[in-house]
Amino acid sequence: MDIAAPTRHGMESADPPFYQPQGNECEVFETAFRRRLPLLLKGPTGCGKTRFVGHMAAKLGLPIETVSCHDDLTASDLTGRFLIKNDETVWSDGPLTRAVRRGGVCYLDEVVEARKDVTVVLHPLTDDRRILPLERTGETLHAPEDFMLVISYNPGYQSILKSLKPSTRQRFLAIEFDYPPPEAEAAIVSRESGLGLDMCRALQRLAMRFRSLKGQDLEEGASTRLLVACASLIAEGMKRDEAIRAALIEPLTDDPEVKRGLIDLVAVTLG
Repeated sequence: MDIAAPTRHGMESADPPFYQPQGNECEVFETAFRRRLPLLLKGPTGCGKTRFVGHMAAKLGLPIETVSCHDDLTASDLTGRFLIKNDETVWSDGPLTRAVRRGGVCYLDEVVEARKDVTVVLHPLTDDRRILPLERTGETLHAPEDFMLVISYNPGYQSILKSLKPSTRQRFLAIEFDYPPPEAEAAIVSRESGLGLDMCRALQRLAMRFRSLKGQDLEEGASTRLLVACASLIAEGMKRDEAIRAALIEPLTDDPEVKRGLIDLVAVTLG
């Protein structure tokens, strides 16, 4: 039986945040939304996962609750808690509860960083029940048709202690993200920063060299996000090498020897 597309928000945003598709990820997102299926995005830091979610939410005319997960994030941070206000105890919804009540997208970025009880709270929302039990208020919220749960994480940092259990992963559709192809990435950086395409191509070549050091001298390569920041500094008049140091070298490492090696790599790559 076909499921009709939710229509509560209906209208597309006139100007969604810019996002350059690399494959069929937009189609997968829209189909998941229509079929009321949760979605998992996996890929390296700064490759466009968060921008993609913002783009799709705006395109579909949906409000969005974004949560940047961290070690201290608990289930109560998502669902809500009782607070003292004007000498009264009142319930305050968390971002997940707000999204379930009103509809829209709830996006949990780097979900593996949160405490384990977070994924347990998500489970009832990721099967055909689509409910959020709030034990502390005695409520059971039923997600509206236009509610969508999206989570993301970076497999590059995945470990035994910080990973999604198979029982959780298999509740989600999944899209794998990576950095865009070289020419597409250079065009994206140029568009976002206002810097000329030729210089952005050169910066992209440098980023590729830095990425080749991942797992050796660097924990992570230079992201598209950092490339845009670097290009923006140059577009504002900063000297190229100073911008590269501020946006592409210092954020990647604290090791003096590695920094010197990266500076040498800049000279070899860009002259």
